[in-house]
Amino acid sequence: MADTPNAVAPEAPREFRPPSLALATIGLCLASFMQVLDTTIANVSLPTIAGNLGASANQGTWVITSFAVSNAIALPLTGFLSRRFGESRLFIWATLAFVAASLLCGVAASMEFLVGARALQGFVAGPMYPITQALLISIYPRDKRGTALAILAMVTVVAPIAGPILGGWITDNYSWEWIFFINVPIGIVAALVVGTQMRGRPERTERPKMDYVGLVTLVIGVGALQTLLDLGNERDWFADPFIVVLAVVAAVALSVFLIWELTDEDPIVNLRLFRHRNFSAGTAALVVAYAAFFSVGLLVPQWLQRDLGYTAMWAGFATAPIGVLPVLLTPLVGKFAPRFDLRILASIAFVVMAITSFWRSDFNLEVDFARVAEVQLLQGLGVALFFMPVLSILLSDLDGNEIAAGSGLATFVRTLGGSFAASITTYLWNERTTVHHAQLTEHITPYQPQAAQAVQQLGQGDVQHGAAMLNAMIGNQASQIAFNEIFHLLGWAFLSVIVMVWIAKPPFTGRAGGAAAAGGH
Repeated sequence: MADTPNAVAPEAPREFRPPSLALATIGLCLASFMQVLDTTIANVSLPTIAGNLGASANQGTWVITSFAVSNAIALPLTGFLSRRFGESRLFIWATLAFVAASLLCGVAASMEFLVGARALQGFVAGPMYPITQALLISIYPRDKRGTALAILAMVTVVAPIAGPILGGWITDNYSWEWIFFINVPIGIVAALVVGTQMRGRPERTERPKMDYVGLVTLVIGVGALQTLLDLGNERDWFADPFIVVLAVVAAVALSVFLIWELTDEDPIVNLRLFRHRNFSAGTAALVVAYAAFFSVGLLVPQWLQRDLGYTAMWAGFATAPIGVLPVLLTPLVGKFAPRFDLRILASIAFVVMAITSFWRSDFNLEVDFARVAEVQLLQGLGVALFFMPVLSILLSDLDGNEIAAGSGLATFVRTLGGSFAASITTYLWNERTTVHHAQLTEHITPYQPQAAQAVQQLGQGDVQHGAAMLNAMIGNQASQIAFNEIFHLLGWAFLSVIVMVWIAKPPFTGRAGGAAAAGGH
């Protein structure tokens, strides 16, 4: 379709069906799985990558940070880009650009080149998940859209779990480059399938004026904020001048961004979407629940490796059961969930996730693999009932032409919520560990017969070695106490989300679930 300035094309047909709904779904979800997988697949390979490229461990963390920063910047631009290029075209171009960026990551011969390629990869990945969501809603019949969202929710859960396991296996058995090269055939196949299935899908495009002030302040503000969150713990937060500068830059830039976007006639990010009650309530619930869920996914593997001595691979196996029930229950949730009040289903999900968090708050250093896996398995029930109802609620009162923008905006704030959660929980774990270590050791002195005897026994006569072993044991206990405290807080965080969900009002199969979303544009 030829673009004309500020054109308003005739309304597209209300329903479009691809030649094969199954193939279209596979193509869309395959690309999203690939993109979400890449948010975690490089994590366990960082030491190998840094060593092979002659970089330090601190420099290696920029492989993760660069992706996260550029991805966070691109996400809220989804609405603008979909208006300009059309949803199908944007998805295909973004997927092929992701393939090209992955290829560049794989051939990188220096850390600087790899970081740049990862930044590009993160940016082009930004629109992929929100557009996948919008396209799935548009091609499914009204009574099947719950199934579409449930399938996408399954991808959201399984991909981050599979990332570290797959990344570790590839790095150990082949080479780290292949964690990026595997994206090439997957992305090409996904783009070809979606391009074929979406051919003839009517879309209208516009030439919205470029909001340069919004774009510049978004890039600067979000870039500074995401970098601050990623590096804060490493640099001791506001004791480091660089973190202070980032905080000031982020505060000023984001303040200007918010004021400008709320007053500009054609903003690059449509913050006015928050005028919709269900979108606001659903997004708030999504952010808080995802932040708590992200914290669980971050802390449990680290705890298994740091305090229980698991390898990265076995930590992955212990946490993997969380994906079992979402995979098995996805067809049922998608089929039957619309028959119930989605607020009830979401509330059940948060109660289950709260219970599992409270159970983890009673863990100790003697807990076995089976117990960890059982709790992960049960949490999967909460996850299975979490994403689809909340996504349906937050999209339910958006107009068809707001779906892509709303999905991008919700995913953006969800991603920021995860970043805040990662920084805050890591900081709390370290700080509370230090506090409890001090409390546990304050009454231990060399003059206590029991302490002196324990040191002698641990060191088999070597006092220095025995003292080091005793300190390590106390450190593990302190870390465990801090871990338990954080999970007690996470349990209450999940319960608090129930209040947010019930602010939303039925119906939840309204504009986004009805005809207006059918065109997806």
